Amino acid sequence: MATKWTLDNAHSEITFKVRHMMISNVKGEFTDFHVDLISEDENFQNVQAKAVIKSDSINTKNADRDNHLKNSDFFNTEKNPEIVFVANSLNEEVTGDITINGVTRPITLDVEFGGVNVDPWGNTKAGFSFEGKLKRSDFGLNWNAALEAGGVMLSDDVKIAGELQFIKA
Repeated sequence: MATKWTLDNAHSEITFKVRHMMISNVKGEFTDFHVDLISEDENFQNVQAKAVIKSDSINTKNADRDNHLKNSDFFNTEKNPEIVFVANSLNEEVTGDITINGVTRPITLDVEFGGVNVDPWGNTKAGFSFEGKLKRSDFGLNWNAALEAGGVMLSDDVKIAGELQFIKA
């Protein structure tokens, strides 16, 4: 019998890092997202999962940078309000298709299943950690600037990570 799991937003996050000016990483997060997850059992061998992230919920703790990321140089959030990931399989990796900026590409992410436990209020919960990377240019996120000393303002590689906790419905 299929089991539906509801995302526990208070205990979940989706983050990213991009190399900036070739010297350090800038971190950010998306604050508005949901994940639909259905499993055959609590081992999560056969799952159906779909994540929808509101692209305008990007937060890098810098309003000017966030506004730049929301415009047509990057996510064009008015035209592309959602980033969508649909999983094809889940084991020690999750594979699927991700759509960013209207472009869909396959992606593979490393996944760690944290297990299943019951909280003090009797809710059955399951947790997952994931990480991986993608190339901005694969999704038309090409904006960059050359630096005087050589190199570019932003790396093409973006590291993505997340912590997702679910409540058994």
